[in-house]
Amino acid sequence: MTRTEKTQAVETIAATVGKAPHVFLIDYKGINVPGVTELRRQIRATGSKYVVVKNTLALRAVKDSPLHALSEHFSGMTAVAYSNDDIVGLAKVLHTFGKTNPNVKVKAVLVDGKAAPGTAVEALASMPSRTELVARLLGLMQSPLRRLVTVLSAPQRNLAATLAAVAKQKGGES
Repeated sequence: MTRTEKTQAVETIAATVGKAPHVFLIDYKGINVPGVTELRRQIRATGSKYVVVKNTLALRAVKDSPLHALSEHFSGMTAVAYSNDDIVGLAKVLHTFGKTNPNVKVKAVLVDGKAAPGTAVEALASMPSRTELVARLLGLMQSPLRRLVTVLSAPQRNLAATLAAVAKQKGGES
C-alpha cells in the first residue's frame, strides 16, 4: 500500500466510520468467506455498513472522533459495523449471528458517542426497535379516543339490540 493509498484510506475511514454515532467493533477471526458474506448481507439489510479496517490506519482516522474511546480494542482482526440510524436492528443482527457463529465476537460498542463493552450487544438486541416504539406510542395515544367512541356508541347499540330482541319475540308469537 503506497502512502497516498494509506492517506486516502484514513480519510475514508474518518469520513464514514469516524462520524457514525453507533459503532460495533467485531472480532471475526476464524469465520469463513460464506459466513462473512452472509453477515454483510444481513447488516446491509438493516441499512448499516460493515468494513474491515487495518488497525493502524483506523487509529489514525479516529483520533479526533468519539470512536477514539475504543482505541484499545483495535487489535487483532477488526471489522467495524456502523449505523447512523438503527442501532437496535444492527445489534439484533450481530447478536443472532454471534449465536449461530461463535467466531464472531463484538469487542466493544459506541452508542451515541459513548463507549460500552461488547456485552452491551445483548441489552441492545433485547430492546424494541424504533418502529415498534412508535407503534406502541401511537396505540397509547389512540386508546382514550377508542374508549370514548365505544362508550358513546353503547346506548345506540343497546337500543338496537333491544329492538331486535322485541321484534324477534313479536315475530315468534304470530
